[in-house]
Amino acid sequence: MKLLEVIRTPQTSDETYETLMAWAKTIGKTAITCKDTPGFVVNRLLVPLLAESVRMLERGDASARDIDIAMKLGAGHPMGPIELADYVGHDTTNSIINGWHEKFPENPLFNPLPTLQKLVDEKKLGVKTGEGFYNYKK
Repeated sequence: MKLLEVIRTPQTSDETYETLMAWAKTIGKTAITCKDTPGFVVNRLLVPLLAESVRMLERGDASARDIDIAMKLGAGHPMGPIELADYVGHDTTNSIINGWHEKFPENPLFNPLPTLQKLVDEKKLGVKTGEGFYNYKK
């Protein structure tokens, strides 16, 4: 990954912050800065996208394949969100959503996902087990 998220809290000194930003360059990373917020930047945006994609499936709004094609061709994503969820692992995504829900129960973006929990219970974790929303068994 080319990105490094540098989390800056009120306790982070300027010296520490500048050292981290410089270190990122020396190892060939592009550094961005974020406050200490759930998921920082990438996962704070990504996990709710994955969750809403699963909710669309649960409601029957579109198929997994159609959701993925829509985001690839309509939003320029290299991989669709359902496909990406299979690559991340449903145990990982489910754990993140459930943890955020416990900490922020008033935020509907973090409501647990029955479909994801079912996949976890069935050990269909995605690519790492050979099956998730898609089948990866050869």
